[in-house]
Amino acid sequence: MDLTQLNPAQITVYGSAFCVMLSMHFTLQLLSQHLFYWKNPKEQKAIIIIILMAPIYAIVSFVGLLDIRGSKEFFTLLESIKECYEAFVIAKFLSLMYSYLKISITKNIVPDEIKGREIHHSFPMTLFQPHSVRLNHHNLKLLKYWTWQFVVIRPVCSILMITLQLVGFYPNWLSWIITIILNISVSLALYSLVIFYHVFAKELEPHKPLAKFLCIKGIVFFCFWQGLVLDGLVAVGVIQSRHLKLDVEHIEEAMQNILVCIEMVVFSVLQQYAYHASPYSGEVEKMLKQNNKKNE
Repeated sequence: MDLTQLNPAQITVYGSAFCVMLSMHFTLQLLSQHLFYWKNPKEQKAIIIIILMAPIYAIVSFVGLLDIRGSKEFFTLLESIKECYEAFVIAKFLSLMYSYLKISITKNIVPDEIKGREIHHSFPMTLFQPHSVRLNHHNLKLLKYWTWQFVVIRPVCSILMITLQLVGFYPNWLSWIITIILNISVSLALYSLVIFYHVFAKELEPHKPLAKFLCIKGIVFFCFWQGLVLDGLVAVGVIQSRHLKLDVEHIEEAMQNILVCIEMVVFSVLQQYAYHASPYSGEVEKMLKQNNKKNE
């Protein structure tokens, strides 16, 4: 293939495809390591679901780039696929943290050493909750519900948006209402994870929870905020359709999809550090034993 003969659109598509393949390569590499050292199915199933987030985002964005002239309903469907999976990942991340701490909400198992700890809420949650509460089964269940509500609300809103667009009734005011509901919902889910981390930071430290959480938060953060930035650039006239065959709306969608394809390569690499398989390979146990012998 002579790259010099390709036009900018073809270079963009091939470059995005290469990014998708890189993201899949790094993720499959990590996935194969976990399958090889299949020691803790409960934890590793959650990890596999989480690390698949990067290639799924990349693939869905690439599909949107290939069919860039698609309808608004088509782009809404693609965004809904990514965001519904995001909701599922957030819930599985909390489940992974529970597994690390040997907590089971359904079986009412809460280790005695973590009962009674203080949970400090900040504004605006203090409008609905006391500033400080003691950790117990009820409060842990509440954190779980705050996370899982997004898993329910996100698909419901997606189905509602697509249905309203198909029937031709989707005014701007309704779009803003749904957007506000979704932002409140995801903020509550992420807030519950942050609270959980602060309460159990010491116990979770060996599992690198902050790195794990930032991989998820980073994907959500970049996709959301760069979308707002692109909307702003369109609004002020920086992004225009002059000299291009696409209208401004489709150009914005294309730019968002290209950026996501590139970013998912970075996150798939970061996940190799945050979700590496060494805790299940026996290497960590060997290192701990060696350190204990040296100390003796």
